[in-house]
Amino acid sequence: MDYYKNIAYFISHIFLLSFFYLFTIHRFSKRKTSCICICALLSLGISDCLKLNVFPDSDLCYVLVTVFQILVAQLTNLYISKNRDGRVVFLGLTASNYVIAGSVVSLVLYILTKHAVLSLAGSTMVHASILFFLFKKLKNIWLGYFEKEYIKNWWELCLIPVFFYCGFSSIAFFPYNLYENSNNILGIMIFIVTMFVSYVVVLRYVESEFRRNDMYWKNLLSECYIKDLENQYLSMEKFEQNLKILRHDIRHYSGMIENLLDQKEYDEVKKVVRHINDAVDENKIVKYSNNLVINTIIINIMERARSYGIKVNLDATIAKDLPVDNYEFAMVIANLFDNALLSVKDLDKEKRYVDANIQCTQHHLFIDMKNEYEKEITMDSVTGLPKSRKGKNHGFGMQSVQAFTEKTGGNIGCYCKNGIFQIIIIAKF
Repeated sequence: MDYYKNIAYFISHIFLLSFFYLFTIHRFSKRKTSCICICALLSLGISDCLKLNVFPDSDLCYVLVTVFQILVAQLTNLYISKNRDGRVVFLGLTASNYVIAGSVVSLVLYILTKHAVLSLAGSTMVHASILFFLFKKLKNIWLGYFEKEYIKNWWELCLIPVFFYCGFSSIAFFPYNLYENSNNILGIMIFIVTMFVSYVVVLRYVESEFRRNDMYWKNLLSECYIKDLENQYLSMEKFEQNLKILRHDIRHYSGMIENLLDQKEYDEVKKVVRHINDAVDENKIVKYSNNLVINTIIINIMERARSYGIKVNLDATIAKDLPVDNYEFAMVIANLFDNALLSVKDLDKEKRYVDANIQCTQHHLFIDMKNEYEKEITMDSVTGLPKSRKGKNHGFGMQSVQAFTEKTGGNIGCYCKNGIFQIIIIAKF
């Protein structure tokens, strides 16, 4: 029985760490991540020997080793994950519950058949079936949750797997396991079904929240886009009217120039020509990009900057057809400029400027933005991004930028030096 327990526990550890490996966005390379998981697996296996073989009758040893194994498993999950927040903790605790469900099935099979090999084979099959099903059906959905951070109550959701884990442990393993008290078999099987149903409800809730927030942001962007198109239309009407006036007045300017030339008043002729050129420049439509959505957003940003008396030094090369979603990219540009304009609009006139270099082609993205600042900027110790000074329910702009960067496999960096704030985003498509 002891060897059976050792093998059964080791099989559970293998599938637990496999779950971590498959369902996290890795911080390290695949090779390094695999090595870390293997080291964790060996640590769990050695500690199993301690509680099952060296001190099999010690309840204290069982509790201490179990706590140690929980810490090793959950910290391994956090360590290999690129993100380190409530979502990753929820994943780790949930994985423990899925694995413990397979272990319970193994124990039930052993009780019913008294056959260790059959029990271990059945346990392996159940573990593999659960992992395969989750990998096929939920992996992409789950990894999609890491792209956005609209759900703020992941820590509260972590209570669900915690209580399920405690329930499993108290009914099936400690202080009496199912082998010693087989009357709990029916109850634990119903408990497993309840767990799976609960997780379906939780994931549907989370998915509905994402959809609701996605719809909110898309509607917000669409509203801004439509408003910008209306502004462009009004500007076009204004420019067209001014050009009609200019066309009407041009013959008067021509007559004036002819008279001045006859009088050899060349300086006055230059003044008239300069005036005509200025009038034409005022009615020239500025085009920042061949991409309609991006151009519309930038035009709106430049108008806002002018209204604040802010000089924007913009160097932009943005392809007409982008390899990323136009609206998501437009939101990134809008959020970055929003933060920059708000940061400098109350500064002295000579400090009211934003330097922006935006290069986006079919192959790469490069954004470099700089502006001066006076109020202290606090960086988040986890993300490395500036925290919003407005409080808990703000800062979604930078979260949106971060989500876009992670989605495109890029990198984002923020730097504060000598009163200059700089943000750089690089991605290769």
